[in-house]
Amino acid sequence: MKKIFISIFSMVLMASCVDNLDDYNVDQKSATEVPPATLFTGAVKELTDVITTPDVNVNNYRFYVQHWTTTQYLDEPRYNMTTRLIPQNVWQALYRDVLADLKESKRLVALDITINEEVRSNQLAQIEIMEVFSWSILLNTFGDVPYTEALDAENSLPSYDDAETVYNAILTRLDGALNQINPNDVGFEEADIMYSGDMDMWVKFGNSLKLKLAMVIADVNPSLAQGLVEAAAPNVFTANMESGAFPYLSAPPNNNPVSEEINPLFTSRQDFIVANTLVDAMNELNDPRRSFYFTQVGGEFIGGKYGFSNSYSDFSTINPMITDPTFEALLIDYSEIEFLLAEAVERGFNVAGTAEEHYNNAIAASIDYWGGTADQATAYLAQADVNYSTASGDWREKIGNQKWIALYNRGYDAWLEWRRLDAPALQPPAIEGASELTIPKRVIYPVNEQTLNGSNRTAAGQAIGGDDGATYLWWDVE
Repeated sequence: MKKIFISIFSMVLMASCVDNLDDYNVDQKSATEVPPATLFTGAVKELTDVITTPDVNVNNYRFYVQHWTTTQYLDEPRYNMTTRLIPQNVWQALYRDVLADLKESKRLVALDITINEEVRSNQLAQIEIMEVFSWSILLNTFGDVPYTEALDAENSLPSYDDAETVYNAILTRLDGALNQINPNDVGFEEADIMYSGDMDMWVKFGNSLKLKLAMVIADVNPSLAQGLVEAAAPNVFTANMESGAFPYLSAPPNNNPVSEEINPLFTSRQDFIVANTLVDAMNELNDPRRSFYFTQVGGEFIGGKYGFSNSYSDFSTINPMITDPTFEALLIDYSEIEFLLAEAVERGFNVAGTAEEHYNNAIAASIDYWGGTADQATAYLAQADVNYSTASGDWREKIGNQKWIALYNRGYDAWLEWRRLDAPALQPPAIEGASELTIPKRVIYPVNEQTLNGSNRTAAGQAIGGDDGATYLWWDVE
């Protein structure tokens, strides 16, 4: 009887602490409701991490554009996408950790009765701009992707949409977002890591994104691209300080993801060195950015042989400034915008300035951003192989070669621009006795999509011309 009494008393005592037994399954230390601001911040960070990290399980674009190479593991600079779950990790991060959170943030903002309509409109515009940014990465990485049926918990088998159709749709969405911004009021403030709710800056960021996305399609739809570029150009970045930069913190999980993979504070691995392709090109031009990009070996900048085994101690590696936990990531920057404007002029679009002026501004802005001086920029631009009027090649080569250098540490964007401009003339590593390699033109679909959404994945692969890294995307003119 004593044991029975103790058992009954314990059950009554426990039951008195909760309203019903379901409460036992609630984790009291984890949030069940997340504010829209938190979702927005988290999504922007996740997006930035995906395109910034050098984690070989997620982001190998620095290898594709031959900015970096490896010491011993050669799958990545030789374009193997199946040994690791690279496509799946990119896909999952963008859909689940970025777009799903932005969608929920948008839903909650729309329901929030505590904010005025101007602030609500601005917050919805900020979310929409980042959604467009995220969709553009999916489209320009994979090609056709689920869009109209995506992010629906009731539909586990979403069909893939035609990439060109979706691309045009997100351009329309971007215009809609820009039109709903009220610069006289704020948006997200503390949650806005880039601009602290300054909607004038979001107008510039959104228009800079519009310019960038429009130029992607300039070869296949020049009339649409021209209209978008000419509308965006008067409202884009005009200085380095306006660039879309995401600041990281010193401690995990909010530190610069490059530091996570390279900085001795976080790892003892020595996997990455800089590639001879980039280092040799910059050495030939006596580029002042070398001391900010790379370390020295015996007083020299020496790149490792791209796509082959290298000794870590014999070659230049990544400058400690870049591996600092607090080093910022750039989503869009002023230098990039000036290169785009130079290209727009060459294409005959009606934008102010000459191609040479914008080209010079782009290079000077890049040198300034990395810590170089105005005198160094002037001397660099005066070289015959850099000067716009004397450098070899057509405008694609001149702009493409210099943009490739300026986009260091931004592997995804360098890869996007290399595919668009076909410059510089990168070559895959030539491996004796092996099949010829092809630098990826896209990332293949995730392997798990074959199991989870097989028929739609198969149809998408057929629609784009083959689910292969060598397949050109619809805007990439061969």
